[in-house]
Amino acid sequence: MVILLIFLLTAISVGDQVSVRERSKSLEAITNSLSNNSDILEWLEFNNESKTGKLLSAPERIQIPENINEQLIVELYSK
Repeated sequence: MVILLIFLLTAISVGDQVSVRERSKSLEAITNSLSNNSDILEWLEFNNESKTGKLLSAPERIQIPENINEQLIVELYSK
């Protein structure tokens, strides 16, 4: 989930819609991730049936439920 959040926040803009590719919808990693995630995020709209999502607004740091150490990300990309 953390990698997905980081990717979403850097690769798409508010209003963009993303989806899981048709051939990837049945992959175990995708189905497990989506079935184990019941979080409702006010800045992200997700349709589990069609496996599509839409970024409604850019989240504030406090709205991201994952425990992310931003300093480690900065250190990794500054090497």
